[in-house]
Amino acid sequence: MIYHVLWQTVMVVHFVVLAYIALGGYLAWKWPRLIWPSVGFAVWGAIQLTGVVECPLTALENWARERSGAHLLEPGGFIDTYLTGVVYPPRYLAEVRLGMVVVIAVSWIGFAVIRHRRHVAGKSQTSTA
Repeated sequence: MIYHVLWQTVMVVHFVVLAYIALGGYLAWKWPRLIWPSVGFAVWGAIQLTGVVECPLTALENWARERSGAHLLEPGGFIDTYLTGVVYPPRYLAEVRLGMVVVIAVSWIGFAVIRHRRHVAGKSQTSTA
């Protein structure tokens, strides 16, 4: 029972991490310190897509699944199991990845613009005071 709960918890955490990868830059618009974790998670996500290293969340989920008697994740891991073919057809994988890159890039560009405007506004307030 504990392993079943563990792999389901890891699955939820994995969804949260993917959401943060996509939306973390937008959160940084309000809370600027979140930009660095956003960058870190996005870089880690890009590394995961190369297949060079296994995601520790995928490894943990598979470990708990195996001990609970559940099927392991698809060979492609979390995304291939829960998203590709479920949320979008496999033939659109490249477009979905490109869309994620665009969403992330827009969030970071927006962060840079907002930060610049705040910096300029801060300078103008101190020079008039």
